[in-house]
Amino acid sequence: MRFGFMEDFRNPVKWRRPFPAFYEQILKQIKRGEELGYDNIWLTEHHFTDDGYNPSLMTTAAAVAMRTATIRIGTFIIILPYQHPLLMAEEVANVDILSNGRFDLGVGQGYSHYEFDALCMNRSERGMRTRESIRIIERLFTEDTVTVDGKFTQLKAARLSPKPVQTPHPPIWIGARGPKAITRAAEMGYHLMATLGPDPAPLYMETLAKSGRDPKAFNIAQLRMVYCAESEDQAWEECQDHLWHMLEFYADILAEANDAEGDNAPLPVTKPSDMRHSVLAEHFMVGTPAQVTAKMEKFVSEFRCTDFIMNTQFPGIDPAKATKSMELFAKEVMPKFRKA
Repeated sequence: MRFGFMEDFRNPVKWRRPFPAFYEQILKQIKRGEELGYDNIWLTEHHFTDDGYNPSLMTTAAAVAMRTATIRIGTFIIILPYQHPLLMAEEVANVDILSNGRFDLGVGQGYSHYEFDALCMNRSERGMRTRESIRIIERLFTEDTVTVDGKFTQLKAARLSPKPVQTPHPPIWIGARGPKAITRAAEMGYHLMATLGPDPAPLYMETLAKSGRDPKAFNIAQLRMVYCAESEDQAWEECQDHLWHMLEFYADILAEANDAEGDNAPLPVTKPSDMRHSVLAEHFMVGTPAQVTAKMEKFVSEFRCTDFIMNTQFPGIDPAKATKSMELFAKEVMPKFRKA
């Protein structure tokens, strides 16, 4: 199992730091993650949020490439319907060159009705746009010239120059939560990115096999919320308000999208301090390294995962505290699962 961590660069008003200083802190945290032996840094995208959720992943990926040397850099995820596929392919090639072949392209169809409304886009077309765009991007990586007369994109003898460092192209991942999206990711032959909810692996692997592909050749990333501290009390006290901010953000847009089972279920608690003693605590890996290790053992027994992605830098939390959590996890938890 490989280990990575997510960065969303969220800077809520309640805990706001000057953005240049805050970005510098997160870049230093990413460099520290590389020193600790994490395999991947994953960047994530949203738009028009009050807390400045990172809207510009490829710019950020280029900055990370310049500050690191070995850690892989990926997107979890680029919301592909918002992007022109040719320009996206050019940005991917650029970051792959700047990082000397360390980039992973993770894409998805998006779900926020606020974003689609603001962009005057028909959200019902998001799946079609995503599938059309990713095939165009893959062709641009591997063909000399590309001509397309698609539903959403038209190109005439378009040429990607320069090409990415990785051949035939950087790894391509699809973020999927619902059964239809999971099935399509397997049918199209891309790696899978998943988050909280039912394990998508059985359907994904079954569909890969039905499509004539070897499931062992494909990767499954799973995202979980992780926070380690010297005591359970310290862990919850440091992270609960910030974790709550994140949950409130997702509760609204996921309920409206209703892409996967449980999306429209209301939060089972009404304030941050109640999370620790609720059903939510079962899904979060919060506590001492020993407690987090026990939760990791349960996770490994229940979910297929080649790439574990942890979200620790919750919105507004002091980056120094989150970095300390990453250090504890890397030193006391990660080594137990490297070969699992």
